[in-house]
Amino acid sequence: MRGGATERRNEMKKKEKDIALFVVFCIEEYGAAKGMASEQVLDLFAKYGLTEYLSECYEPLHTQGRQWLIEEIDEYINIRKDKGL
Repeated sequence: MRGGATERRNEMKKKEKDIALFVVFCIEEYGAAKGMASEQVLDLFAKYGLTEYLSECYEPLHTQGRQWLIEEIDEYINIRKDKGL
């Protein structure tokens, strides 16, 4: 029984690490594409809730390419701006 619980915890830790690395990847790639410093991207992501979005939607998003992700982030920001969020 204990082995199963430990295994599940290890899987959760790995997934959390994978999500964190994915968010960092998105920050770095978005910054590079837009000519922004990482700190500026972090502020932008915080303002529009992008870190949460990228984390919550990790499963489908992490399978996409760099350019698609940048376009998705732009679209997400524009939708949030239009809604005044």
